[in-house]
Order: sequence, then C-alpha cells, then structure tokens
Amino acid sequence: MSEWIHVPVLAAEVVEHLSSVTPLRRLIDGTLGNGGHSRMLLEKNPQLEILGIDRDPAALERAGRNLHEFGSRFTAVHGEFAQLDELAMNHGWQEVDAVLLDIGVSSPQIDDPARGFSFRSDGPLDMRMDRSQKLTASRVVNFYSEEELIRVFRDYGELRESRQLARAIVQSRTVRPLATTMDLTAICDKILRKKHPGQLPSPTLVFQALRIEVNGELQQLEDGLLAAQNILRHQGRLAVISFHSLEDRIVKNFLRDAAQACICPPELPVCVCGGKNARFTLPVRGVISASEAELSVNRRSAPAKLRIADRIRQIG
Repeated sequence: MSEWIHVPVLAAEVVEHLSSVTPLRRLIDGTLGNGGHSRMLLEKNPQLEILGIDRDPAALERAGRNLHEFGSRFTAVHGEFAQLDELAMNHGWQEVDAVLLDIGVSSPQIDDPARGFSFRSDGPLDMRMDRSQKLTASRVVNFYSEEELIRVFRDYGELRESRQLARAIVQSRTVRPLATTMDLTAICDKILRKKHPGQLPSPTLVFQALRIEVNGELQQLEDGLLAAQNILRHQGRLAVISFHSLEDRIVKNFLRDAAQACICPPELPVCVCGGKNARFTLPVRGVISASEAELSVNRRSAPAKLRIADRIRQIG
C-alpha cells in the first residue's frame, strides 16, 4: 500500500516564519501528524533537528516512515504536547529555538471511518487520538448525564440546541445504545436546525464538541502554550495553527496577556501588579490565513489561523 501523502495547511507561511529564526537548530513539532511541516522545515534548514510529538501511535508510525531519510535529525516521541517541555528535557534539550503547534484533528484521522471523527462516513463512536485511553465518544453519549451532555454541546460546540440534543440522545439510548457515527448523525438531523448556505453543517459542531471532550483538547492547548513558554530560549519562536474559535480564543488571549508588561487596569494611577515582565513579543499582529491559491487546492485550510510570537527571557 502506498504511503498517504499530505500537504499541511499554511505550509509556506510556517516554513517562512520559523526558518527566519537565527539560529534554528532545535525545534519541537508538538503535533506531528503525518510529519508534513517537519519535512519541509528539515529540507529548508539542513542544520535543524526536530523532536516530533504525537499521542496517536498511527501518526507516529506514518511520520517515522515519511521522515526516515533524515536519520538522527528527526526523533518521534509518543506523548501529549501539553508535556512538550518535559519530553524535550527527557530528550536532553534544556531549551529550543522554536515550537510548532498545529492544533486539532489531522486529515488521516478524519478520513479513516474506523476512528469515528467524521459524520460523513459510518464508523464506531470512538474519536480518541490516543486509542489506549478509556474515554471514547461512545462512553460520553451513552453514559454521561443529560446535564453533562448539555455542557459538552454548549461549551465545546456552542450549539443553541444543546438541551434538546442532549435530551434526544438520552431518550434514544434507553431503547438501544448509540454505537456508530450514523446513529448520532441521525439524531442530529432530527434535532438541529438546518444551516444556511456557507455555514458549517450542524453535525460538525456536535462531533467537534465530542472530540474536544474525549481528548481534553482545550486543556491540552492551555497546558501546551505554557510548556512552550517554559522551553523556548530567549528570542525563540512559537507558531500556533488553530482551526476553530474556541482554540483561537485561547491562543489569542494567552499571547495578548503574555505580551503585556503591565496588566493593571488602565484607570489605575499607579502600577500595582509589580511590573510584570512580558514573556512574548508579537512580530506578526493578528492572524495569518490561507492564501487564495491554497484555498483553491485545499478547502480544509479555510478555517486555519496561524499566530506567531517570540519568547522574551530576562537576561542576567
């Protein structure tokens, strides 16, 4: 069987902004996936070594095959990017020049019905990125209380129909458990309002909410940003790609706060926060989005948002 080929989103922009770091010797790809970004960075920067992290063993296996030619310049590690600082230190790296985080589910995971990430094909209600963990989407929909389900759909899917959907799921599972993605999609089709042209299909938000709950994605992101802050050297660079508003809000707020030297309310006449030192600067204001050329060949790049920040460490 031929290897799955994938061009990562915002590839040219990622390579440009990370390759401009001088010197660029050690980089952590905290969400390795198929290794697309890592390959392009290794090709562009012959002095670069990359530590690639992923909690999906299947992704690590694919990336290991795809990047085998780079030998000792590339190392793959099974783990969570929330612990990327610990994993780097275990690898013998006390600090790094750059960290890349490409948040969310990868295309191979979405396109494999056996993983249960997509409502467009029938498969088990799984959605685990690390298939050794116990919590699955099936356990969520079949064993969470109605109130817990409301929380998941409201907080992670931002669905107005969260209560109606949770109630319908609880009623349905009293007849028989929800076993497949099509079981859940059928309930979504009955309960959720039809979207206008150009809007995401409502099941997308339901599956997003369950995936976030199963994998603890938002807490992972918060912890991963702090871990990147811990391991980046002075003037090291952080690049984060997010795909929906919940993720981007966390990244935006973290970097905004980290770039402020004082966090006192502007109406206070004097500083009372102790003159907190800024931890990052923002060399690129706002987000970088996919170009028209990329959108024309990869529709999945449309929601991608890239944010760039440079670490500040106090010297001396």
